[in-house]
Amino acid sequence: MDTATVAARLEEARGVDPRARSLICDEVSAAFLASGTVPSFGVKGVDPVDDPYFLCADRYWRRRFQERPTARTAAACARWVFDHVRKEGRGAVTERWALGNGFLDRADTEPGERTAEMAEQAATGSGGERAALFVTLYQAGKLRANFRFDELHAFLTFSPAAAAVGSLRTEPVYLALQAFAAFGSRALTVDHARELLERAWSAKDRSRHTLEICLHAVAFAAPFDGQGELLRGHAEEAVRVCPDDHGFHARLAAGRHLCGRHDAALESIDTALSLLAAAPPADLAVLQDHYLTRREAIQEGRLRALRDTEQERRWAEQTSANARLERSLQRSSVRAVEVAAIFTAAIAFAVGSLQITLTGTLALSARLWLLTAQGVVLALFAALIVGGTWLITRERGGRRDKEG
Repeated sequence: MDTATVAARLEEARGVDPRARSLICDEVSAAFLASGTVPSFGVKGVDPVDDPYFLCADRYWRRRFQERPTARTAAACARWVFDHVRKEGRGAVTERWALGNGFLDRADTEPGERTAEMAEQAATGSGGERAALFVTLYQAGKLRANFRFDELHAFLTFSPAAAAVGSLRTEPVYLALQAFAAFGSRALTVDHARELLERAWSAKDRSRHTLEICLHAVAFAAPFDGQGELLRGHAEEAVRVCPDDHGFHARLAAGRHLCGRHDAALESIDTALSLLAAAPPADLAVLQDHYLTRREAIQEGRLRALRDTEQERRWAEQTSANARLERSLQRSSVRAVEVAAIFTAAIAFAVGSLQITLTGTLALSARLWLLTAQGVVLALFAALIVGGTWLITRERGGRRDKEG
């Protein structure tokens, strides 16, 4: 296919609907691959929906990676990006194609030595570090997609491929991948992972892919204290930055779910499903079932929380009723002791009074004094019994209140 024909077909694609545009770009990219010709046109934008040139190049390189998912293909793609994409768009294209194709080609991983060799070769010449970054991100995308956290950490930190990247190792997307590896690894600390995360997240030139990897890192981290709040807070910020990104809304739903905010999580996942309906068909096919599964999990969590709340309420009511019954029984026991003490004192006073009144030769005044003394002693006895019982039951009741 000659240059004029390619240009005519792609210009034709500008004036048609997205579905027809996609078909035209598929046909042109397939023709390039069939003829063994690499696209020679330049890419001005990085919008896969509106720019047919970018969409055609994207489809062409996807076909190349499908045919041969290797670091050599990644190096060739990196060189094409440097030669045909405007400088201001190279970073975005590198992240999109390297990480995206790495995810799609995750079943075909290569030995690290092969990747390192191609990264070192790509690093020669102008734009070498950027080309080496492409090759490194492609391999990192495979390791990330397979959740090989420790291998990813070693690859990004110690491998010759990482050395070939040079100064670009401070790129936010590179730091985000290191954070992903650190959060998932059981050998690295959460503090180290959070430090890498915040460095990537707070970078002024962070990209959408950087935000996505950071959220992915927290969502799939080894469990740690504060994980839900960390994911929720960062996802809320990502949604503010990119309100139409269904992936960020899905991460926010996951964060709210972990925090127990089930109603808000349902709202977020429903928003993600609504936005997903307007996404490219490939995204819809891959993600819709995943989002629906997450929605079911959130609903189950919500129902479980409601049941737990109801159960806790019933336990609280039962505990309160048991406490009231215990206090009632205690008061009844105390009253019984008090009545018994008073009744005993009264009987003793009556018996003693009869003995003093009916027998003996004491004068009336002496008998009255004896009766008074006896009454006072018995009254003191009853008071001591009642007071002692009150003090004992009061101390026990106070200890139970403190323990409760």
